[in-house]
Amino acid sequence: MTGTPHRTQSATAAGRPDTRLVVLRGNSASGKSSVAQALRDHYGRGVAIVGQDVIRRNVLREHDTTSGANIALLGRIARQALDAGFHVVLEGILYADRYGHMITSLVRDHRGVSACYYLDVPLESTLIRHASKADAAYLEQVTDSHLTSWYRKLDLLPHGLESVIPVDSTLQDTVTRIVRDTDLVRAAAPPPQCTPHGETMNPLVLMSDPQVAAIPVRECGEPLVDVRDHDFRVDPRKQDPLGAFAHVRAGILARLKHARSLLPAGTDLLFIEGYRPLALQQRYFTQYRDELGAAHPDWTPEQLYQAASRYVSPPEIAPHSAGAAVDVTLVDQDGHELDLGSRVNASPEESNGACFTQASNLSAQARHHRMLLLNAMKGAGFTNYGTEFWHFSAADRYDALMRREPHARYGPIKLP
Repeated sequence: MTGTPHRTQSATAAGRPDTRLVVLRGNSASGKSSVAQALRDHYGRGVAIVGQDVIRRNVLREHDTTSGANIALLGRIARQALDAGFHVVLEGILYADRYGHMITSLVRDHRGVSACYYLDVPLESTLIRHASKADAAYLEQVTDSHLTSWYRKLDLLPHGLESVIPVDSTLQDTVTRIVRDTDLVRAAAPPPQCTPHGETMNPLVLMSDPQVAAIPVRECGEPLVDVRDHDFRVDPRKQDPLGAFAHVRAGILARLKHARSLLPAGTDLLFIEGYRPLALQQRYFTQYRDELGAAHPDWTPEQLYQAASRYVSPPEIAPHSAGAAVDVTLVDQDGHELDLGSRVNASPEESNGACFTQASNLSAQARHHRMLLLNAMKGAGFTNYGTEFWHFSAADRYDALMRREPHARYGPIKLP
């Protein structure tokens, strides 16, 4: 049995035409929360996970009954989040006879695309998955007897509303299917984050966005320093005659040292590029924009400018030219690069989108390595540019906007 995404209107309409509603149902240990989290990881900020267990068990601490207060509350939270511009993933066992009316009403009223899925896992597999959980206290509290008593076979919503996800569908397969069905990857609804001045801010702001250029710079005068003098692994692929590539602001160097200390044993940073003179930045940007123009002759100059900024920052904004940005990746203890899903400096076209930090088309190993890098750099106070997993900056205009700072401390600078 399969369902199809729905888009409807009603007098009690919820959400917007560009919001997405995903309903995930299934027995305990069927993988609902893992899929919900993976959808959020794929899209980034802007996805609200509305979990039955969180509301019923943690917030209300009530039993699951036909008259439970959590039923209406789940619906209200989902509606409120959709109205606020969030995409919503509603997940839980959500027995059809108890929660069916709330779910079908929500789907009926949602202005945007809605899609419902039932994760079909046999009882035997459910028990095996449950036993593999690492939480000993949970295993003691929730036994096989509990799972067996809660289990319902193919407890589907009426009228073919749901698509059934079979047990052999991998997490990646399931996420890919839902993203394809709902067009979540291209959905336009951003999370309603507000700047100090009250404007909304998109979670993946491009360097070309006027918000970035609007951030003023109060230059702190911090000098450029050479990372090669500080025992870093430095890759020569971007080497230039003056060694400009190996320079960063002194504060950036301190953050790099901190990030390095946050990596697990046997893993190290590989520094690829830091400072980039404005003339070189201009050349990189113009070349890529011209490549896109040749491939897309129907695009307007504005479209080309925005598309080029996914991969190369406009010169007037460029964090690299301020000595505020670094391109880095990970290596093992012998200096061999780890797999992070694509090569550093691969364009969106070359990598089929794998260069994007939250790309979905990654192996489990590449995603693990990428998260190691991301966590270490963020822990040291860097901001990642979401179209390039290797690019991080701090105290420049882009970082200031993302952190809602009133000004940047690093502006364009020349190599002494």
